[in-house]
Amino acid sequence: MKLANRYSDMQPSGMVKIFQAIEKMEGVLNLSIGEPDFDTEHDIIDAAANAARSGFTHYPPLQGFVDVRAAVCDYWKRHHGLDATPEEVYMGVGGIQIPSLAMQALLDPGDEVILIEPYFPPYAAQVKAAEGVAVAVRTREENGFAPALDDLKRATTPRTKLLVLNSPGNPTGRVIPRGQMEEIAAFVAERDLLLLSDEIYEALIYRGKHTAFATLPGMKERTLTMGGMSKSHCMTGWRVGYAIGPAELIRVITLIAANQTYGLNTLAQKGSAYALANHDAKLIERRKIFAERMNYVVERLNKMKGVACAPAEGAFYLFPNITGTGLSSEDFVWKLLENAHVATIPGSAFGESGKGYIRIACTCSMENLTKAMDKMEAFLKTL
Repeated sequence: MKLANRYSDMQPSGMVKIFQAIEKMEGVLNLSIGEPDFDTEHDIIDAAANAARSGFTHYPPLQGFVDVRAAVCDYWKRHHGLDATPEEVYMGVGGIQIPSLAMQALLDPGDEVILIEPYFPPYAAQVKAAEGVAVAVRTREENGFAPALDDLKRATTPRTKLLVLNSPGNPTGRVIPRGQMEEIAAFVAERDLLLLSDEIYEALIYRGKHTAFATLPGMKERTLTMGGMSKSHCMTGWRVGYAIGPAELIRVITLIAANQTYGLNTLAQKGSAYALANHDAKLIERRKIFAERMNYVVERLNKMKGVACAPAEGAFYLFPNITGTGLSSEDFVWKLLENAHVATIPGSAFGESGKGYIRIACTCSMENLTKAMDKMEAFLKTL
């Protein structure tokens, strides 16, 4: 068998390597996975089941049911002041499908996409698959891992078409303040760029306030907002993501997706519409739980030898600096996994700016977080 040249040397990412290793081990305390440990609420499940009983068992509209897209619009207006219509929403197969479709719709061969480090690894693969060129922009912890304007300007060429922004951030958990967002918006307008705003963690903010990039002056027509049900409503297995953006871009995305997935699971859509309309109180409840977990882990980490960790701001990730241990990100993570059976992700998996850091996901119970911190502390004492 001869594979396509573009995939012939394809290798697992730093994240996937950890996931594959965990599958072969027992008794691992898993702080590597970005999935809430809460099950989907039963009334959401009931709403999907009732939809099935009512006959929603056929092909869905390619763009998504109108009432589901309207529920997305209502949610974003209520929470973030974003005005959108159902014509400006596409219901996708998980949030991860949205940037893939966007790259296909927007990029011609050789077009450049600015990725702000540290960034979610699939972005770069999706740019490559769309025959674009990924251009990484380094960031620094002292700047909150937000991009400096001078660095953005240096990274921009006549071929630059798209900038990808992620706040709250994966892997850093940092939230870009509105003032910096406004500076980025001015840069986007000045260079006539489009912006893909990954806001999948919009419901998980502990410090500051989430700014929907499309609500900034002049940015709605330049922004494709990515959201979904996985993180906010604990529906990872339902595979529901969505895009909010200019109607013409949504139209093309829908047509591309028609040849790939032919619409999003009908029952998952109906369950999502119910969840978006009825679960605001649950969002607040879970946010408090995640905040308690992350504050505990930050406190523990900052007492450990060679580790320094900034307070949690958003998402459910911490990104501690481990340079004081004398180990690289990769060595630290693999030694911790092999010797203490605690799984984390090396910061280097997210780009050069992640070297010297590890990603910790606070997506397990306080009991297991306590055990993991105890094991990590004991491991560090052996160095």
